Amino acid sequence: QVQLVESGGGLVQPGGSLRLSCSASGFTFGSYVMRWYRQAPGRERELVAGISSTDRSTNYVDSVKGRFIISRDNAKNTVYLQMNSLKPEDTAVYYCNAVRRWDDYWGQGTQVTVSS
Repeated sequence: QVQLVESGGGLVQPGGSLRLSCSASGFTFGSYVMRWYRQAPGRERELVAGISSTDRSTNYVDSVKGRFIISRDNAKNTVYLQMNSLKPEDTAVYYCNAVRRWDDYWGQGTQVTVSS
């Protein structure tokens, strides 16, 4: 059974940091591209960051470049999103996604709220 379980969300003040984790099971984690998406109320789901399965190359949406870092630990079947210098506009539900060819798996999401 495929599972992606996100954790680490919460309430943080502007300028603060959070680290999201996504623990995977039920598939060959190391073979999958891993991505973080987010969805704010009333807005479409947005790709935030991705990391490849091979050379661990990364990509980011412009709005988070220099603030967020995606990484993966294949030994622990876990992908992370380190979020620094958080802004109110980063408030959203953050989702973990695993993709390879026709396989496309999603977690249930974790809420991140940036507010003073």
